[in-house]
Amino acid sequence: MKIAITGCTGLIGTELTKYFKGQGDHVVEVIRVKKEDSNRSTMYWNPDQGVMETDKLEGCDVFIHLAGENISSRRWDNKQKERILTSRTRGTTVLCNALSRLKQPPKVLLSASAIGYYGNHPASITLDEQSTKSNDFLAEVISEWESATQPAKEAGVRVVHMRFGIVLSEKGGALAKMLLPFQLGMGGRIGDGKQIMSWVALEEIPLIVQFLIQQESITGPVNIVSPYSVSNQEFTNTLGKVLHRPTILPLPAFLLRVLFGEMADPLLVNGCNVIPRKLQESGYSFAYPHLHNTLTRIFGNKEK
Repeated sequence: MKIAITGCTGLIGTELTKYFKGQGDHVVEVIRVKKEDSNRSTMYWNPDQGVMETDKLEGCDVFIHLAGENISSRRWDNKQKERILTSRTRGTTVLCNALSRLKQPPKVLLSASAIGYYGNHPASITLDEQSTKSNDFLAEVISEWESATQPAKEAGVRVVHMRFGIVLSEKGGALAKMLLPFQLGMGGRIGDGKQIMSWVALEEIPLIVQFLIQQESITGPVNIVSPYSVSNQEFTNTLGKVLHRPTILPLPAFLLRVLFGEMADPLLVNGCNVIPRKLQESGYSFAYPHLHNTLTRIFGNKEK
C-alpha cells in the first residue's frame, strides 16, 4: 500500500511510520520542509499557506492525518487556544480540499481526534461513539476538527475519526511526563483519584490502524482506547507497583490549577469512562488490553 502520514514525527506518527515501513508499505511522510526526494517518500505541505504537493497524493491508498498543535505544550491563553483550534481545522481543510481534487483519491482517510469530545463524566457513566458532545473548549475543537473532513467525504473518501484516549509510552506523552516523580518516589494520585483514565498502549495503535484500513465498513468516530479503563488511583497504584516505588504524595487539584491554568481540569483533573464499542463489535482483539501487563512490558520490569 501507499500510505501518506501527516504529523509523522510525533509520538503516534513515528510509531505508525515505523510499523508500516516494516510491513513493506510505501510510506510518504508529509512534512513542512522541502526536500529533494528521488524516491518520492516525502511530500511538502504548508497548511498555514494552503500549500500541498498534491501530485504525490495521486495513487495513495491511505491517508493518516495526525498533525496539530500540542495541547499540553503551554498554558492556554487566548492565543494558544486559537493555535490549538486553527492548527487542526485549517490543516484538515487544506488536506481534504486537496484530496477532493484528486483524480484518484485515497480509499480511506484516518484522521486524528480525541475522547475529549465527551468531556468530564463520573465512572458510572459509560461512553461510546454514540455519546453526545460536551460543551467545553476541547469538545468544540474536536467537533470542528472532525467537521473539517467534509470535503473528503463528499469526494467519496471513507473517513474515520480516531478518537484517541491517553496514549501510554515511555517515549512521550502523559506517561513520560509523569515518570520522573514516580521514579523518585514522589508519585501519587491526581486530585481525589476517582477520575477515569481511558488509555491505550502506543504499540496497540498501529494494529488498530491496520484493522481500520482493512474493515471497509467502519466509518465516522472510533474510540481508540483499551476496553479496561481505570481510575487515576488505580493507575497510580499500578505504576508504583511496576516501578517498585511508593505512591504517597497526591497532587491536589487546586495546585494543578495554579500551575497549569485552564488546561489542568480537562487534561489532568477530569476524566471519562470510554469504551471502544465500534472496535469490539467489528471483531478487533486487543493485544494490550490490561494496564498492569502494559506497564510491565513498557518498563521491562516485573512486580516483586
